[in-house]
Amino acid sequence: FISYQLELHVGFPDRVIIQVLDDSTDPAIKDLVELEVKRWASKGINIKYEIRDNRKDYKAGALKEGMKHSYVKQCDFVAIFDADFQPDPDFLWRTIPFLIHNPDVALVQTRWKFVNSDECLMTKNARDVIRLPFHGGARSTAGVWRIAALNEAGGWKDRTTVEDMDLAVRASLRGWKFIYLSDLKVKNELPSTFKAYRYQQHRWSCGPANLFRKMAMEIVRNKKVSPMKKFHVIYSFFFVRKIVAHVVTFVFYCIILPATVFVPEIQVPIWGAVYIPSTITLLNAVGTPRSLHLLIFWILFENVMSLHRTKATLIGLFEAGRVNEWVVTEKLGDALKTKSGAKASRKPRIRIGERLHMLELIVGLYLSFCGCYDL
Repeated sequence: FISYQLELHVGFPDRVIIQVLDDSTDPAIKDLVELEVKRWASKGINIKYEIRDNRKDYKAGALKEGMKHSYVKQCDFVAIFDADFQPDPDFLWRTIPFLIHNPDVALVQTRWKFVNSDECLMTKNARDVIRLPFHGGARSTAGVWRIAALNEAGGWKDRTTVEDMDLAVRASLRGWKFIYLSDLKVKNELPSTFKAYRYQQHRWSCGPANLFRKMAMEIVRNKKVSPMKKFHVIYSFFFVRKIVAHVVTFVFYCIILPATVFVPEIQVPIWGAVYIPSTITLLNAVGTPRSLHLLIFWILFENVMSLHRTKATLIGLFEAGRVNEWVVTEKLGDALKTKSGAKASRKPRIRIGERLHMLELIVGLYLSFCGCYDL
């Protein structure tokens, strides 16, 4: 997808530096990227190909190293795209003016558009799940940062796997503002396998919980921030959305509520058992009318993922084993959608063991038993 991102120089041929950060450990991929970079450099594009011989600190480490190069000092803004993102040529024309005319704005964030959302049932459900929590917030890609704000906030830190959220919180605590452009969409891909999606959701659930653990007292002690803003960041942004929501969804709806069939004396209010989850589900469906027929699958899908998110949240909150594990999210790319690409690139065989997820199976059996017991 480098070709898409290099088209950003249109209209700014003498003002844009394209920097390709490559942490790949696959020599074949390195050769392909280098070949593509040389092709564009031969056309007169100001492009730099930066390679690291290690993956230390993962994405945060790569971004930090990229900002250390001398040629970056002449830049005022930095646009960031993951490898699978495909921005339109007018991306900079539509984002940079907001930063120029609003000196208190640190970031202009754009919307993600999933090109493979209709690929399978899983991507259709994942599309609606990923769309909701990021609306209006800072993301790790498809945005333009003001470098002065980035540096003032302390730059990218490697203490968690959500370096974007870490930076955004620190910048907001220093008074910087963000702009979200919902009408500017950047194409990218959803994980198209359950394994890849689980890894992605683990990182997105574990990282915020771990960041909450590390930043809570830092936010409380910050004398430059009003008590109301501290409350909003700690309670609304972190505690409710990133921790309580995951735990309550799993514990209440997948453990406690089904268990009431064994104790008839316990009466769960109908508003808690039916009205609230039904309302949340319907409100989500209204946002994507074409997915109404997938409501039942979405509910089942979310019940399965609530277990995984709760587990990841607790790992992040208590800094357990896989707290800072970064597994690259596998994405197929457009090449596999063509016949030639399909022949050239064969999917690796998936072992039977990788298809069996014991925790999910145990919870599924528990829910099935509760359902049968109540018949």
